[in-house]
Amino acid sequence: MSSHKPPLYQIHHAAGADFTDFGGWKMPVSFDSIRTEHAAVRESVGVFDVSHMSEVSVRGPDATELMNVLTTNDVRALEPGDAQYSCVLDDRGVILDDIVVYRDPDQDGYLFVPNAGHGGQLTDRWITRAAERGLTVSVEDVSTEFGLLAVQGPDAVETVESVSSDSIANLSRFTTTRTEIAGSNCLVARTGYTGEDGFEIFVPSNDSASVWNAFDGVQPCGLGARDTLRLEAGLLLSGQDFDPNAEPRTPLEAGLGFVVDFSKPDFIGREPLCDLETEGPDETLVGLRIEGRAIARHGYSLHADGDRVGRVTSGTMSPTLEVPIALGYVDAAYADEGTELAVNVRDRDVDATVVGSRFLTSIGTETTEK
Repeated sequence: MSSHKPPLYQIHHAAGADFTDFGGWKMPVSFDSIRTEHAAVRESVGVFDVSHMSEVSVRGPDATELMNVLTTNDVRALEPGDAQYSCVLDDRGVILDDIVVYRDPDQDGYLFVPNAGHGGQLTDRWITRAAERGLTVSVEDVSTEFGLLAVQGPDAVETVESVSSDSIANLSRFTTTRTEIAGSNCLVARTGYTGEDGFEIFVPSNDSASVWNAFDGVQPCGLGARDTLRLEAGLLLSGQDFDPNAEPRTPLEAGLGFVVDFSKPDFIGREPLCDLETEGPDETLVGLRIEGRAIARHGYSLHADGDRVGRVTSGTMSPTLEVPIALGYVDAAYADEGTELAVNVRDRDVDATVVGSRFLTSIGTETTEK
């Protein structure tokens, strides 16, 4: 049962949105149709309410040391205003969560964004590890202080520029700045989860309605389109493509080795990951193109010559490419692009081909060349 409603719930309800429970939040899954909202983001611009995402503040003289111990990337590389994608691991090297770390542009400290419902547990983890190491930091789950909007699509720059008091056009990818939107002091980050250019806007919770209304006329989008967009872009979904209990995966298995900085001498999970890097993972995440119109859903098994060699973690009919696509883990021997597999869909085997997981490029190029 959903226990939280975003600050914009009543506005979404009045707009006729359909809702779903996600991470303990009652969030809009669609306003018009997933296909309409998906197309708006790919072709023009859309705005999402993603206030269900968590926010954790880390400050104090040892903030950088603590962040570096608890995340896989190297936060020491961040200048004020920079952002960084990273993973949080347990002692086995298994992904507990994937996060984006923001170094505050105008004061010391960090804000990091875990997935929905994870703010409390990661805050506890940060506090516990700081105490174990005798580090002086202030860690606070500030999720209720923020609303979070995502404005994504080829026209996102012009859209956000038109309502902000400062130019954001030259803001580089994975950097942030502060500006005023609808009279509210917002943190604007050039990040996103759709495969398109765009921004994520951190808004004081009480100002969420006025900032949302500043984008009146922009296609409102729900979590349904967010899922199809992220899957086309080959971006992973916490709790589905990895999960410390149901789908325990290391970054090396999940194709997230690029956020692991092995040059750091110390971070939680480093030692088992070093061993795995040397040996190579037994299974790895691949992209799959499914033949015909069958949709490969989470949990469907993958086969080669009659033997089970893996399983699907995410699948959908791609609205942009108009072919079924999926992500799944397979035995490493079957991970090469072009490998022919079968996915079991409702007790029948359907042909599938391993392709690059960045589907917009791997399949989009094929489509363009035909």
